[in-house]
Amino acid sequence: MAGDPVEKAKPATADAGAERRSSARIPIEMWVEEFSDDAQVFRRAGNVSRGGLYLDHTIPIAVGTTVGLKFTLPGDDQAVTVAGQIVSINAELALGMGVKFVDVLPEHQKRIDAYFDRALTPVMGN
Repeated sequence: MAGDPVEKAKPATADAGAERRSSARIPIEMWVEEFSDDAQVFRRAGNVSRGGLYLDHTIPIAVGTTVGLKFTLPGDDQAVTVAGQIVSINAELALGMGVKFVDVLPEHQKRIDAYFDRALTPVMGN
């Protein structure tokens, strides 16, 4: 569909594994819809950051693959749609894969940032 932030699978770059996380990760339990031109799969996110997420307990796909992701963050009423690139896989203890957001509409990034602001702001008690 025109305008969707999803492209066909791309090959991994040599330095894809060399990148380090640049923002905090927040543990989360939410369903994520992964879609491509020929498939739609629902996966579970185990944590999220401003720039990506980790899909746990799932059979991983090849590092370097670009997929579309759609999810609704806790406390939000609208879904966020992004393109993500698979940057790591964990096939030893618990199947899963790390996904880096590579194409995010500005209004969707604002919603991700707002979620982080809510989640990382301490609740003041009496």
